[in-house]
Amino acid sequence: MQTLQIQSYSYQDRNRVLPVLMNAITRSGGWVLDRKSLSDLTLGFRVEIELSGMLDLYSGIISSGLELTRSAHKSLTEMCMYSHHPRLVDPAQTVVIEMEVSFIEDENLNAILMTGASAA
Repeated sequence: MQTLQIQSYSYQDRNRVLPVLMNAITRSGGWVLDRKSLSDLTLGFRVEIELSGMLDLYSGIISSGLELTRSAHKSLTEMCMYSHHPRLVDPAQTVVIEMEVSFIEDENLNAILMTGASAA
């Protein structure tokens, strides 16, 4: 079983993003194995999904309002491509996705920007 590390972030309120994300996971045939708070602004999820549901999950993550890192886009794209090659892999094969979701609030963003400005 393969494990993907996915990092994402959002400027939107977590109370609006999380229900849509959880619905996207469920609709794609995935299930949450674990959910934990990594900090005040970051949550971690372990999701298991069959390759056949990867494209639905990928589009659901995007539609939930999350922004993905370049490496996350690359990893999810590769998994989507594998899912459409049944001669290469079994579409029922499961993948574990360890997803980190950071919520960036305006106050924190301003503090980060100001810290960078004073260091220059």
